[in-house]
Amino acid sequence: MDIIGYILSGFALLVLGVHLASIAMVVRRLTTPAAPLPAPNPAPRITLLRPVHGLEYELEATLTSGLRLAYPNYQMLFCVEEEDDPAAALVRRLIKAHPTADAALLVGRDPVSQNPKLNNLMKGWRAADGEWVAMADSNIILPPDYLSQLLAKWGPQTGLVSSPAVGMGPENWGGALECAFLNSYQARWQLAADQAGTGYAQGKTLFWKRNFLAKAGGPAVLSSEIAEDAASTKLVRGAGLKVRLARRPFVQPVGRRDWKTVWGRQLRWAIIRRMGFPALFLAEPLTGAVLLLAAFAGGALGLGWGLWPVLAYISLWYGAEWALARGAGWPAGLRDAMALPVRDAMILALWLAAWRQSAFEWQGHKLADKP
Repeated sequence: MDIIGYILSGFALLVLGVHLASIAMVVRRLTTPAAPLPAPNPAPRITLLRPVHGLEYELEATLTSGLRLAYPNYQMLFCVEEEDDPAAALVRRLIKAHPTADAALLVGRDPVSQNPKLNNLMKGWRAADGEWVAMADSNIILPPDYLSQLLAKWGPQTGLVSSPAVGMGPENWGGALECAFLNSYQARWQLAADQAGTGYAQGKTLFWKRNFLAKAGGPAVLSSEIAEDAASTKLVRGAGLKVRLARRPFVQPVGRRDWKTVWGRQLRWAIIRRMGFPALFLAEPLTGAVLLLAAFAGGALGLGWGLWPVLAYISLWYGAEWALARGAGWPAGLRDAMALPVRDAMILALWLAAWRQSAFEWQGHKLADKP
């Protein structure tokens, strides 16, 4: 029996080490002083595409941020599918309030795929006049140096620059749970992967050299997977290039969320990960503490180590994650800390649910893996 105890506790400690290493990598990334952003002269022309659908939380603030970028040569194109979408009137008002911005609203649908975002973006892609194209979701705040940050990450082996989002301003338990998923879990692993040279895309930001994506078939080619970020990652890696990430994630206002919404969103992303990267998805339960804590507790107690090592394990796992959030300026109050173990229990439940489902509904469209 002792050998089983040593195996269980040793494996749990090994994964705890990986967990702590990923946090240390992100802490180093976020605390290392940033080099001044280069000022390209002349500044290349960039088209910024923002798909809009409905009146999302803090939509006026997120869209306004894209009209006030401190970049001298960019085109701002908002894309909406329906003229009567309430977001269309808001966009027109914002464009009118920023007369110096090179901005326009495009209305219509191009059914090039089963992905509603790509269908919405196609008209913007066709109207784009930049040699670079940035696709940014409507629910993130773009800092004034957004485009400069993306350009700065481009190198000879870069095929795409992307970024996760970090949730800010949670106003209830559901919002805190959403931030627990977005910040010290999803953003942390994505930033750590970039630090290790294996960055992958997230659809919140996709920054392309236009001729690269055009030669591949344009945005429609990103429908080869159920989600455009998985397709983007595979397209870039297939070309022998790398996905790089902006140095810091961009902010997504969260506000109030109900539990059903959080579950539905996270289940959708879990299904996408299972379909896009099934081998990696197999190990996903080990990214939360539930199974590992059970393994360590079983091993430690079986070996007669007592309860203190188990409490130390929990403290190290969540204490390091909480310290990352606090140091990065992400939500890190008592409610946010208490949301972390709830999230980890959901990770296991979501993993199990994702194996039973191969389709989901998003923005009124049913998306399913191709047979």
